[in-house]
Amino acid sequence: MERQYTAVIQKRGRWYVAFVEEIPGVNTQGRTLKEARRNLKEALAMILEANHSLAQRRSSHSARREPITLEV
Repeated sequence: MERQYTAVIQKRGRWYVAFVEEIPGVNTQGRTLKEARRNLKEALAMILEANHSLAQRRSSHSARREPITLEV
């Protein structure tokens, strides 16, 4: 499954600082734009995996999981 997020990347001095607009906590930096993009993808994957793992541990076996769709 493929999902799309909004990357916000700004040049600050010699570094590029990046974050994902839709998900708090997904932020990183890189010396080059390419490095910042690569680091941001890695940070996003790590946060999504951690959030998924935490949600599974917190919910009971009887909890219902289902897709949700939102048009913006």
